[in-house]
Amino acid sequence: MVVNVYTIVVYDVSVKRVTKVCKYLRTRLNWVQNSVFEGELTKAELIEVELRLKDLIDEREDSVAFYLIRSEKALTKKYLGVEKADLDRII
Repeated sequence: MVVNVYTIVVYDVSVKRVTKVCKYLRTRLNWVQNSVFEGELTKAELIEVELRLKDLIDEREDSVAFYLIRSEKALTKKYLGVEKADLDRII
């Protein structure tokens, strides 16, 4: 049985690496706003994302946070101001 984990990734990386991190995460998750991505991953995919990001960042300077939630249904989102990405339009 494959178990999915709803994942939110937030990062603060050097300008030198931000484009590479952003481009990679766009291949795996949904862009929400600057430096924030979210979506469902299997545990194996999550490990793959962690390993790839580890290769892309400098752990002495950069920071990547993973918020893991059992299901998107368990998550309540609240926005102030403009919602940058309308996830309802993603097919």
